[in-house]
Amino acid sequence: MAAILPETASDGKALTDAWDYKGRPASRAATGGWACAAMILGAELFERMTTLGIAVNLVPYMTGTMHLGNAAAANTVTNFIGTSFMLCLLGGFVADTYLGRYLTIAIFTAVQATGVMILTISTAAPGLRPPPCADAKGASPDCVPANGTQLGVLYLGLYLTALGTGGLKSSVSGFGSDQFDDGYDGERKKMLRFFNWFYFFVSIGALLAVTVLVYVQDNVGRRWGYGVCAVGILCGLAVFLSGTRKYRFKKLVGSPLTQVAAVTAAAWSKRSLPLPSDPDMLYDVDDAAAAGTDVKGKQRLPHSKECRFLDHAAIVDGETPAAGASKWALCTRTDVEEVKQVVRMLPIWATTIMFWTIHAQMTTFSVAQAELMDRGVGGSGFLIPAGSLTVFLIGSILLTVPVYDRLVAPLARRITGNPHGLTPLQRVFVGLLLSVAGMAAAALIERHRLTTSTHGVTLTVFLLMPQFVLVGAGEAFTYMGQLDFFLRECPKGMKTMSTGLFLSTCAIGFFFSTLLVTIVHKITAHGGGGGWLADNLNQGRLDYFYWLLAVISAINLALFTLAAKGYVYKEKRLADAGIELADEETIAVGH
Repeated sequence: MAAILPETASDGKALTDAWDYKGRPASRAATGGWACAAMILGAELFERMTTLGIAVNLVPYMTGTMHLGNAAAANTVTNFIGTSFMLCLLGGFVADTYLGRYLTIAIFTAVQATGVMILTISTAAPGLRPPPCADAKGASPDCVPANGTQLGVLYLGLYLTALGTGGLKSSVSGFGSDQFDDGYDGERKKMLRFFNWFYFFVSIGALLAVTVLVYVQDNVGRRWGYGVCAVGILCGLAVFLSGTRKYRFKKLVGSPLTQVAAVTAAAWSKRSLPLPSDPDMLYDVDDAAAAGTDVKGKQRLPHSKECRFLDHAAIVDGETPAAGASKWALCTRTDVEEVKQVVRMLPIWATTIMFWTIHAQMTTFSVAQAELMDRGVGGSGFLIPAGSLTVFLIGSILLTVPVYDRLVAPLARRITGNPHGLTPLQRVFVGLLLSVAGMAAAALIERHRLTTSTHGVTLTVFLLMPQFVLVGAGEAFTYMGQLDFFLRECPKGMKTMSTGLFLSTCAIGFFFSTLLVTIVHKITAHGGGGGWLADNLNQGRLDYFYWLLAVISAINLALFTLAAKGYVYKEKRLADAGIELADEETIAVGH
């Protein structure tokens, strides 16, 4: 009878690693597939549209309506985006350890909708905004800045939205892929197509945000722009919940952060014990399996000489038997080597953070520049919303991807002999180089704008295109290279760590922008002057700030080059040890 149980049926109609909403083995025919994936894609569309639609057009609202300075407005945007990315780590931990992806998506989508509704109320209720003044930029002394209550309600809406975004973003792509069985050829191909469609929906959401949504905010009313987002999120949530009976659910696997913490704690607790001269004496997966511990199919890894302190975690203490030992007291050597691999990646991780600091300027000071320039299109009288300039950034990304795939990669294959074209770290190098060029171009353009403004000339906003195009192309290279690198190099048992490493570079990059803006504004705005980042950019020196970013980025590029030259890819290290890397598919998804 056991041979015909649903879990082990050989006809392939029931899955062995997925369950339906009642906890039964999921039927291949009755659950999952494109119908379920489509419901999940809708949630991602509204998440992307909402988050980007708020971020790219927040600076004009903070300066013109809430009467804050340019520096404070820019920091509000970077803190909002940085928090959204950082909370993805929390969302991923909660989903992997406690709630699962389905409940995480449902709960955090509701949180995001609540945040956007509070934002809608904040922009609609007159008492939650300071009185309007004649200066459209809010820089006049007659303009009263928003008080604590008004800012408190606004920030409550922003950070609830960020919390919801973090939880949703951390799980939506993974739950979508759960609807396809990667162990079945027919569904594995569909999974690859799902990720293509996932990125397509991310791009569509971004385009709708910087065009339609920003236009509605500026010309119809900000409360209508946010209200549409709130209704869209709620509709997306309703559609998502309607598919509950059809979804496939996967078992909780635990967070890789727990493994990092357990190895560190075990090594610290046994730091006084001497390390064995022979690494084979350390506790490993073979010993764990013999003791009846579930090793989750981990591939045994060779011992490395770096970070020897962590080896203490795999020492068998004579006072505590290995059988039944807590993972916080005894870890396998393979667990330790997986954590070491993450440590090896940290120099690369650290030197990619600066790119996202550059990227932050495209949604802050570049938007402030656009507000002071001629945004007319021909003689039509139509004005491009300042926040919509980000469309050039997105367009550059979408153009760079096929150009790389069709032109750059084949040329690189012929020159280097690498079947993948450029290596992941080479792609990141190109992206970082383009970001330096983007900041240099931005500095030159801002200097030209300042010079002409003193003569009463208003330049066309299309002069800002080079900085958007260069940083956009840089994002395409950096983004693809980062995700490919983290996915390829993260240990098999810690694959979800790859997304966490990538998202943390984005978050820290935006937070570093906040820190840099705060320091520069405090140092340069002395003696009552506005400093480099004055509320009126015509009285400041934004070009100096851009040059500062270009110099810091160039230094960071040199440090990245040193780290990349010294890095040995996991595949080569394992091959040198006589171990063949397991054949596993890694799929990069949009953020």
